Amino acid sequence: MALPDPDIRRTWLFGPGADRAAHAKMLESDADALIVDLEDFTPPARRGEARGLLDGFVRECRGRQRLAVIRINALETDGLLDLAAAMTARPDVVAYPMSARAAQMHALDAAISHWESHLGLDKGSTEILPVCETALGVVEVRTLAAASRRVRCALLGAEDLANDLCAERGADGLELDYARRRFIVEARAANIEPIDAPYTFSDVGGAVREATLSRRLGYRSKSLVLPEHAKCLNDVFTPGAGEIAHADAIVAGFDAARSRGEDRALVNGLWVEVPTYRNACRLLERARRLGALPSAP
Repeated sequence: MALPDPDIRRTWLFGPGADRAAHAKMLESDADALIVDLEDFTPPARRGEARGLLDGFVRECRGRQRLAVIRINALETDGLLDLAAAMTARPDVVAYPMSARAAQMHALDAAISHWESHLGLDKGSTEILPVCETALGVVEVRTLAAASRRVRCALLGAEDLANDLCAERGADGLELDYARRRFIVEARAANIEPIDAPYTFSDVGGAVREATLSRRLGYRSKSLVLPEHAKCLNDVFTPGAGEIAHADAIVAGFDAARSRGEDRALVNGLWVEVPTYRNACRLLERARRLGALPSAP
């Protein structure tokens, strides 16, 4: 099965590895990608139990057309055991914690390649998702992306990153503001898709506010830790009817102006030039791929 393009994977939901009830809630949510976390979300004493649940979880993801993601531990700790169980389950993506160095990506790429060969999987079919949750990880995104062709996205951390920065955590996310902005610039420069940090507070309103700001900055996807946030965050990252109508007007107005030999168009008080036109075309194409617009004939 071909994986969805990185830019239309709007929501990435983390959940515990050894909790069947939590798995059921994840699968019932509207999140596009489901991350079973064998690291922080799974106590060390229950990691063996969690590994035993991976195969069934990945099969359920396949049946519901969700991206199946497994976050392993660092290779020098329990990661090799995690990876063996993960690859046997055949996930779409293997997420790696505290990603900060090319050597980590090289080692993980080689280990995944071994398992793909051993299991008869297509070479390169398993993606790597670096989780950048330290100051070094944020500034080294381009290095991580260049280290393996398997890296198509990278995810910004929240709690570990705030801890590494010696920052005071707050629901307004002010302490992560620079990291959020730096991360998207680095990821776009590396030509990979940035995934915004999870909103780790319980209120839906706060999650929507943070996601709306993230979208304004250029993010097209966000991680989360609560299944009940998935639907509203999908809505934030899906073009709405008003946005689609505005983009349609921009495209039509600009095309008409160009046909008259004019360099730009005035649409609803906005002077539309080439970059704005391209952005409107991108929004319409994204809406089509997300099912918010009928496919072009």
